[in-house]
Amino acid sequence: MAEKTAYHHGDLRQALIDGAISLIAEQDVSSLSLREVARRVGVSHAAPYRHFQDKESLLAAVAEEGFIGLTEAMNRGIEQAPDEPLKRLEATGVAYVQFAVAHPSHYRVMFGSYQGEQASHPERAQAGWQAFQVLFNAIEAGQSALAVRAGDTMQLGWVAWSTVHGLAMLLIDGRLPVTQAQDIQALSEFVTRTLIAGLAREPY
Repeated sequence: MAEKTAYHHGDLRQALIDGAISLIAEQDVSSLSLREVARRVGVSHAAPYRHFQDKESLLAAVAEEGFIGLTEAMNRGIEQAPDEPLKRLEATGVAYVQFAVAHPSHYRVMFGSYQGEQASHPERAQAGWQAFQVLFNAIEAGQSALAVRAGDTMQLGWVAWSTVHGLAMLLIDGRLPVTQAQDIQALSEFVTRTLIAGLAREPY
């Protein structure tokens, strides 16, 4: 169980987000409350309402932070990969899974059914689209280089996303007998290469 963190000064909004993430790691997201987050952070029950009108707004902020982190992780993966379209596409998938496993509390909120309509939280929706755009752009670049098969780029993106998302959730939920970092990376690489073998224009 994470230790209780007391808030003294600085960024209260971020402290509340951090407090929510800490609690989500210990319990089901649906049972989270602003009152409980306030208690974890060490502020009054009314303090969270200075920044979040309700739990949904707080979870939207957690999801937005997660999507921003995911985007950064995938971009770092691309930057470190060889300048080859399929290698860069593979790097996005591996980085995606590794981020999810390293940040399970964020990830559960990012793709959970705990939030309201996207129109109510445009920042979260925009951050989510930007994360998907990294994968979409990698596939589009592969098509332009004649390395990825022709077809609807958006649909191919959904195929890729579904694959890495499914693997990430299986790992987070402990449904696969893989727990060590090096084994997770190896599995992520294998699954992503298998995916790309189906997307590639030529044998990969």
